[in-house]
This record gives sequence, C-alpha cells and structure tokens, in this order.
Amino acid sequence: MANELVSAKSGVLTASGDARGLPSLIVRAGGGAERRYLEFFAAQIRNRNTREAYLRAVRDFLDWAETEARIEDLLDIEPLHVAAWVEIKTQTYEAQSVKQQLAALRHLFDWLVTGHVLHTNPASFVRGPKFSYTKGKTPILTPTEARKLIRSIPTDTLVGLRDRALIGLMIYTFARVSAAVTMNVKDVYRKQESLWVRLHEKGGKHHEMPCQHNLKEWLQEYIEAAGIAEDLNGPLFRTVDRKTKQLGANRLDRQRAWAMVKRRAKKAGIDTPGICNHTFRGTGITAYLENPEAKLEHAQQMAAHSDPKTTRLYDRRSDQVSLDEVERIGI
Repeated sequence: MANELVSAKSGVLTASGDARGLPSLIVRAGGGAERRYLEFFAAQIRNRNTREAYLRAVRDFLDWAETEARIEDLLDIEPLHVAAWVEIKTQTYEAQSVKQQLAALRHLFDWLVTGHVLHTNPASFVRGPKFSYTKGKTPILTPTEARKLIRSIPTDTLVGLRDRALIGLMIYTFARVSAAVTMNVKDVYRKQESLWVRLHEKGGKHHEMPCQHNLKEWLQEYIEAAGIAEDLNGPLFRTVDRKTKQLGANRLDRQRAWAMVKRRAKKAGIDTPGICNHTFRGTGITAYLENPEAKLEHAQQMAAHSDPKTTRLYDRRSDQVSLDEVERIGI
C-alpha cells in the first residue's frame, strides 16, 4: 500500500506505483498513515461526488500546511492551522462550501485518530462559518424559458434527441444530473402500463418516478433512434464521437452535460446567469408547486428529499410575488 496513489479521476480510486501522488505530509508520516489515508477514501466514502470533493479539500489543506504554514510533520498540525486555512477559504468560497471542506478534514483526521496515526483531531475544535438560506442560489428558468429551450433543440439528429431527453428528465423527475447520467438503459422501464425511470440517488438509494407524457415520448424517441433498447446494461446517455458525430459507448458525465446545457441555452437565446445542470431540478420543482393542486410533501417525495426544508430552497414562487408587490409602488 505504501506506493499506491489515490486518484479522483472519474470518482474511482486507482492504484499507481508513484507515491508522489500522496500528500508529502502523509508520506513522511509513514506506511501506517499512507494506508489509513487510502482506506479513508476507498472504504469510508461511497458517494463518488463526495469522495472527489473531500479529496480536493484534503489535498488543498495538506499542501497549504506544508508550503504556507511550514509544517513538516503531520503531528504538528494544530487547530490554529486549520482555523487559519478556513479563514482563507471564506475569502473565496461560499460559507456552505467551506463547511463541507472543513467536514472533509474532520472526517479524515477522525479516521487517522482511530488508526493511531494522530493523537487528537485538530479540526474538531474549529467552527465553520455560519450560513442560513431560505432560498437556493441556483438560477431557475420560467416555464416559458424552459419550453423555449427545449423547442430550440433540433430533433432531426441523435444528439438533439439525447439532449432533449436528458434536459426533460431533469425537469420532469427533478433528477440530479449525477443521478441522470448514471442511468443505464434498463433504468427506463414499463410498469403499470406507464413508462418509469429508476434514479440512482445519494447514499445508494434508488428512486423510481413515472414519466410525464412529454418525457415518455422524448425518452422513447431517443432510445429507439439510438438503437440501444437491447443494451440494457449500457449507459442511457452517451458521449458523441467527434469524427462520426454519432453516439458512442461511453457514458456522458456531468461536465459534458453542463457544457451541453450552456451551449443549448446560448443557442436558444436564454441568458440566465449561472445556468447549469441543477437549474432544471429547481425549474421542475417550482413549476410543479405553481399548480394550485400541488403539495409540498409530494414535491419532497418526488425530489427524494429527506427534509421538506430542502425542497423549499428550490421553490422560487416568492420571486414573482415580490416582483408583483414592488410594482405596486406608485412613484
């Protein structure tokens, strides 16, 4: 294990013969520290996105501790060092992001303490920045903008059918992009004479949703045109071969999906700042809640949220209410 390397590429831990891939402070702490470090990322964190985020935070702190704080031994890290790093992070990151990065340090150091690599956890004494949101910051589209975007996608190409199906999936099922792009063909199936989708959500949970009639049509057209109906274990959304302009066998990832979304939005003339994959989740939830017969608890269930407070962060109906009210100011 001493010469293995943790890599976050594609969220998969890989082995390498180059120990330089490990932070220097971990390497100098010896084989026990290296083993414990690798075990933390390989065995303790199952969610790929969380693993990538934690790995970035840990590497950033350990590199900073060595180069800026001049720490030469892992045992010399103190709460003061962690607090100083957190203070630096708050200057360029949102409070919620900094708290996540601090959580990465706490969990790793806890793991090193239980493995007798450290005596105490220097991050456990450090408080993260406070934050409180009543409304999420991810930009959303109005129903008119969402329809405009979808209708602007050409459906005479396989790529267009794929993009329409992916965007439609995120809108009509409130799916996170990570859940959408990890779907296989078999995750689109018939049940009770309807078309359903199976989403692979956080914590290894499977979330099943029936398809709205538009989404049903878009998924069926895409799968049929792509000729992947029999490839049940293959990825549902696939990358495009640059030479042939046809879909290949590789899975579309979040970054390529994001690039697609920005490209499609630009062509549709939608200039909403910060539009991203997550935009469609909030767009779908808000559009649903605008229906007089909609209920928050149903939106929570459809979005696979454990807490209704999380669902409320996606509800932007108050934006329109506020605009209507300020227009009453007769000056």
